Amino acid sequence: MKKLTLFVCALVVSFATQAQINTPAPSPFSKLEQKVGLTDVSVEYSRPSMRGRTIFGDLVPYDKLWRTGANAYTLVSFGDDVKIDGQEVKAGTYSVFTKPGAESWEVYFYTDTQGGGVPSDWDESKVVAKTTVQVYKMDDPVETFTITIDGLSNNGATLGMLWENVYVGVPFEVPTDATVMKNIENVMNGPGAGDYYAAAVYYAEEGKDINKAKEWMEKAMSMVEEPRFWQLRQQSLIYAKAGDKKAAIETAKKSLAAAEAAGNADYVKMNKDSLKEWGAM
Repeated sequence: MKKLTLFVCALVVSFATQAQINTPAPSPFSKLEQKVGLTDVSVEYSRPSMRGRTIFGDLVPYDKLWRTGANAYTLVSFGDDVKIDGQEVKAGTYSVFTKPGAESWEVYFYTDTQGGGVPSDWDESKVVAKTTVQVYKMDDPVETFTITIDGLSNNGATLGMLWENVYVGVPFEVPTDATVMKNIENVMNGPGAGDYYAAAVYYAEEGKDINKAKEWMEKAMSMVEEPRFWQLRQQSLIYAKAGDKKAAIETAKKSLAAAEAAGNADYVKMNKDSLKEWGAM
């Protein structure tokens, strides 16, 4: 009997490992990506279908927490901080849970992103935003659960959910105006340290006006509270190309000290090699 049992188990394992037939998932995975203003927004979810069933008030009971889809948690990701019903939601990824009702739905954005179904130990402290949205009835039924990002504007959009004959939408705001205004202010105030630095390095590497590169690099360094060793390294090279060996040596020594403090052996060696070349070691 023991041998027979082992033989049957071996057959089962053999069939399982040799199976190569792929069949469609009953609730296929979907990913939606959308740029809203300047903010990247994405949704990952699984899509169950009606298949002749009554959905809301039956398969999905009213006034009970629903995972808003199938399989793993439905996830929404925001590339920037957004607002949902006046609530600040930090950039990041959140699971979406809903409590459908006949006239309205409660929608929750939750910090846990791993799992399936509904959390058995629901924690209100993990709800970053909660809102109630109105149910809109549709004349034509939607067979497969669908999430949309519609109503696009520069400053926001609507996270829509459609299934059976129901549509609900959750508006959210993105910080486009604040971002653009900050960019305008930065540009109107003139180039920043990074702009001067990049232009100086480009000029030096491409053999263009080295005095202009020196001027821009000095401008960049004056705008940085504590230049890093790689920035000082580039400045020393520009000084050397401009014929200012004294400034090149002085700056290379600063870069060397900073590289040693950071434990960056590559920059330590490069600075020492340059200092030897310039007669300072």
